Amino acid sequence: MRYRLTFVAGLALGYVLGTRAGRERYEQLRKTAQQVAQNPAVRNTAESAAQQGREFAGKAYHAVSEKVGDRVPDSVAERVRHLRERNTNGTRTDDDWGTSNT
Repeated sequence: MRYRLTFVAGLALGYVLGTRAGRERYEQLRKTAQQVAQNPAVRNTAESAAQQGREFAGKAYHAVSEKVGDRVPDSVAERVRHLRERNTNGTRTDDDWGTSNT
């Protein structure tokens, strides 16, 4: 689903940049995109999808950690443990590369 949204967003951007309709068409598309993004149904669906993604990621983490077990180098295990603790404590939402969880 994320790839479809990315594709549609890229398509819209390409249309806006490639069209000769000018600023008026750009403003119309921007206004429509804002209305869609502010729609409560869209916001609820996006939040539900994000929550499901977090749940699946947690399940996958536990499944992988059970199978991998002690085969992970200590430095990697310590780094993962540190990042998980930092995120669960709510002290920081950005990772070391400046990206966020949102």
